[in-house]
Amino acid sequence: MMAKKKARKSRKLVAGYLERISSRVFSDFQTALKKLVGGQHGLYALYKGNRLYYVGLATNLKSRINQHLRDKHASKWDRFSLYLVRKADHIKELESLVMRIADPKGNTAKGRLKHAQNLNQVLRRLVKADQDEVIIDIFEPKVRESRESKRISNRQERVEGNRKPTLFGLIKKTTALQVNYKGVIYAAKVRRSGRIFIDGKAYNSPSTAAKGLTGKSIDGWHFWKFKNKEGNWVKLDVLRKSE
Repeated sequence: MMAKKKARKSRKLVAGYLERISSRVFSDFQTALKKLVGGQHGLYALYKGNRLYYVGLATNLKSRINQHLRDKHASKWDRFSLYLVRKADHIKELESLVMRIADPKGNTAKGRLKHAQNLNQVLRRLVKADQDEVIIDIFEPKVRESRESKRISNRQERVEGNRKPTLFGLIKKTTALQVNYKGVIYAAKVRRSGRIFIDGKAYNSPSTAAKGLTGKSIDGWHFWKFKNKEGNWVKLDVLRKSE
């Protein structure tokens, strides 16, 4: 039981914190502050009254905050908060998150999330695919069918010859697909013909589409996901099982 408690405790990110403390503590109670947080690392926030002014990180919180009483930030804050972080691995990323969310007046640089994918463009593509689908279904369902049949015969959609696409008959309308591959989200579309399109290139099966994207032989039924009636992203294999 004790071992479990210790394991739970070690997973905590924040070891301790002080919030909205007057800057007077640096002049009047230096010794007490040093005993409490001296030499420890973490994040801190500076306030002017109740308004957040600045966010930063430091390997020595007490020393760093004290420095701001003498540098260009002096007189622009009168209260501070600090958060002692057990491990320094993610301090920079945590600081970036806080800066991006709070956008403090005193921080001139915006927090960088260096190794994170910006999903804005992915969402834009997925939303556009959904909008296109709705517009066609409302205004021109028959036109779409004729256009698709012409494309199939006139363009080089016959990537794998004249074989019927694997998803033919399983997909009733244009459907968005997506996959999270190595931390990056990729989007694709399945037409009523059953062909899968990625950046304008057509594939006859989920597996060849997966190989076209990754360069590896992959079971496409378990690779790609689509949105079910409940709005959840589920594996394509669900379609095969529901036949």
